[in-house]
Amino acid sequence: MKNGIFKLGLIASSISAILSPSVALAQDAESTVNSDIEVISVSGIRGALARSQAEKMNASSIVESISAEDIGKLPDSSIAESLARLPGLAGERSGGRTSGISIRGFKEDFTGTSLNGRELIGIGDNRGVEYDLYPSEIMTGATIYKTTEADLMVQGIGGTVDLQTVRPLQASDTITINTSYELGERDSDNPEYSNKGHRAALSFNKKFADDTFGVAVALATTESPNNHRNYGVWGYATNDDGQILPTGISSHVISTELKRDTISAVFQYRPTDKLDIVLDVLNIDYSDSGIRRGIIDPFSAVNVVGTGANSTGTQINANPVLRTDPRQKTGELNTLGLNLEYFVTDNWSVELDAATSKSDKRDLRGESYAGLGRSGTVDPSQYGTRQFQMSPDGIVFTDSSGLDAFSDPNLLQLAGPQAWGGGMASLSDQFETDALQVNGNPLSYLDAQDGFLNYADFTEELTTVKFEVVGNLSGDIFTKVTAGVNYSDRFKDKVNKGFFATTDTYPSSESIPSDYVYGWADLTWMGLGEVVAYDGFAPYEDGTYTQNDAGFLEPDRLGDTYEVNEEVVTLYVKTNFEYAFNDMFLVGNVGVQYVDTQQSSTGTIGVVGSNFKVCDDNDDGLVDESCKVDLGADYSHVLPSLNLSLEFADSQFLKFAANKTISRARIDQMKASGFVKFTQNIDQISIPNSAEAIENYGSPWSKFTGNPQLRPLEANNFDLSYENYFSDEGYFAVAYFYKDLVNWTRDGDQTIDFTNDETNNGANYFVPGYHDRVIENDGTYGPAGVFYSQGDVVTPPDLGTYSFFEDGLEGTVKGIELTANVPLNVIADVLDGFGVAASYTYVDAELEDGSRVPGQSDKSYSITMYYQYEGFEFRVATTDRTGFLTYERGGSNKISEATRSAVTLVDAQVSYDFADAGIDSLEGLRVSISGTNLTDEDEETVDDATGVVSSRRQFGPSYLFNVNYSF
Repeated sequence: MKNGIFKLGLIASSISAILSPSVALAQDAESTVNSDIEVISVSGIRGALARSQAEKMNASSIVESISAEDIGKLPDSSIAESLARLPGLAGERSGGRTSGISIRGFKEDFTGTSLNGRELIGIGDNRGVEYDLYPSEIMTGATIYKTTEADLMVQGIGGTVDLQTVRPLQASDTITINTSYELGERDSDNPEYSNKGHRAALSFNKKFADDTFGVAVALATTESPNNHRNYGVWGYATNDDGQILPTGISSHVISTELKRDTISAVFQYRPTDKLDIVLDVLNIDYSDSGIRRGIIDPFSAVNVVGTGANSTGTQINANPVLRTDPRQKTGELNTLGLNLEYFVTDNWSVELDAATSKSDKRDLRGESYAGLGRSGTVDPSQYGTRQFQMSPDGIVFTDSSGLDAFSDPNLLQLAGPQAWGGGMASLSDQFETDALQVNGNPLSYLDAQDGFLNYADFTEELTTVKFEVVGNLSGDIFTKVTAGVNYSDRFKDKVNKGFFATTDTYPSSESIPSDYVYGWADLTWMGLGEVVAYDGFAPYEDGTYTQNDAGFLEPDRLGDTYEVNEEVVTLYVKTNFEYAFNDMFLVGNVGVQYVDTQQSSTGTIGVVGSNFKVCDDNDDGLVDESCKVDLGADYSHVLPSLNLSLEFADSQFLKFAANKTISRARIDQMKASGFVKFTQNIDQISIPNSAEAIENYGSPWSKFTGNPQLRPLEANNFDLSYENYFSDEGYFAVAYFYKDLVNWTRDGDQTIDFTNDETNNGANYFVPGYHDRVIENDGTYGPAGVFYSQGDVVTPPDLGTYSFFEDGLEGTVKGIELTANVPLNVIADVLDGFGVAASYTYVDAELEDGSRVPGQSDKSYSITMYYQYEGFEFRVATTDRTGFLTYERGGSNKISEATRSAVTLVDAQVSYDFADAGIDSLEGLRVSISGTNLTDEDEETVDDATGVVSSRRQFGPSYLFNVNYSF
């Protein structure tokens, strides 16, 4: 049997690697039982696969791993792409880059992520780590635990990802320079952005004082472009003739640039064989900023010819909004960790580990509106028309008239063309004017919204302290015992802010200032032509926009501002054992955790008062005490675990695991905050006041609250795996896993009376003058087609939906994994250097209410084909996953669910390592060219009701030329 966890002794993208026992006990897989270490000398992708294979074989639990050969030499821009190719893992793209990772169908919020065994925080909205935050240059490896062990402090129902950085005294002295040039195949559709980027890194590892003190430092910088096209519609409806048409258009071109600067430093001091001290420092400064430009337009059509989703016709009354939405997403992550290990005797050691992490993020999103003119000031006879063609792939436009202003900055008006200002009702006096709409009514606050500025600030802090005792035992069966206590204190808050924007020209409008204009953005791919591209932040920065704080105007701003606190104490004990019988060898571990938790949240329930303001009845600009909420809960869990590995024949293993795991509820679900929301839309306000009408047409009312008393998601897990290692570089495995979900967060809802809320002591939320509407023109209104005369006062229905989160949902997740790494020289010597690494995962998940597990694809696979000869290497990798549920940033900076369709990605790389070229000066040089998304795969979402594509994201391929030199 083999002993030890393979730690790679290299930094950044260096070429060689070594294997050694880990001294970072937090990520020790406890996988072995004696001191023999198998040294693997092959390099390149074959060496990386062999190292991963050896770690998998030696582990008593079920694991996957990657080495720096994978991370540093692909060369991936982050660890996310490397993780996504592992068996049972699937990547999720965000803005064209792989950012999220699902393990066995569980999104990253339901898996644990650690760095050198310590819990890792990100800069996201929830617990899940954004893996593209971490550059490949600072990592030496990663281990994915699909089954847990009692001394693994970071756990999740899906599993645990432990990222690893170098330990200087275990690594060779090296200096590595890594540079890359990036090129996107698709040019930017926005004139102020490029399709070119670069990466650079400098890293070194050095030992001093007779190898008792070591330093490893990595500096990395990245500027990476992303350009994509986003087709979208509001939805589809079927008319009386059975023709499927969109209800509105929302299509954009998006350009962003990722900028990431990273400093990683590790200091290790081992003055004697008994004492080992390691200090880790990490700083990541991050921004992902850009622009989103496009057309938003309600859709009406005439002269439609065709059937179903296949038709042609004319869009009429086109009064589009040109949305220019700049974005600045910035963040910083700092971590500091200290680990001390002291051997009291040859067999007993103690460890103290302390760490602190902090992250800050601001997600700033501007909105600037432009069009034919201000809402209400353009005669409908001046609206435009478009010719269109519909198909199951969506709608495209073939011609237009009356919309030339969108390509001419001298005609395009910097003003909101649609009446979107209903949220400013409490400021109606500010917008009173003698200026009239074309219908003769005065302009009002409804016509005064010309933009909106969203931003959300996030802060997260995590402090952990662990004390652990480890003893090697001399018994015949039990070989080692580990016991300890771990304390963690987490704080996370969110401040959701927004500002309504109105131009200083209100109630009139002016064209786009010439100094704003960059040029033209290309929407010709959808038949919308070239539109004016201007700086969307400029009117905010130069004072053209008057801004009004939406915090006291929109209840879901305060209702999405909160703090969450958690204190967790974990006591744990684990025993390793081994037993030989009948020419078979059994190793494993058994243990238990006792986890005690105290959690709390403070926030606000946002409600509009009689003065039309949110939680500010006395107009003092402070949140009313009656709106504040402070709730929490205390509870504990007992989490047992068992891992067995039986070698029943030479290099053939049967592994079994049984354990209970928890994943803590999403932060945004645990918030104390909530709100009562009302849609200022006459078609919804005029819905009849009956339960039947609400069921058929919906309601303008909605209420939402978080739940600070949510318990963690909980599962009983069982795993069985057969692994056959038929050569040092080849194996195949079959694994079955079963997860009994005994607690999952349920999305609850109930119908309530918003004039007599039984869930809030009979509260009446209706405010006359705010929640009703005076009819301006005779006509029929709402989906029920009710006729109203000018001057009629329409009051909304009483009923609506209250949404919340609760415990108690149950379900099962089960599946199989097939994995193989086959060097083709086992078939014939002439195929030496060729090989295939492949995996397939099938997941069957069922929650009792029929909802889906976020991140769960029914099927996913990964295939990597490679050839390696001396210094030359070629590889092509394909990953595929079926559709899945996820979530994304929605309206008012809140999280909303989203569905992603199946996606297949193809990447490739060609490289040459000069180590064997016979040129001394080039011995440390390696060059490579790689490409991602080579088949130009789109991401599509299909409307369930009609089968027509409702959204499409097109990213295009990108290429990376890399030069890596180590000496």
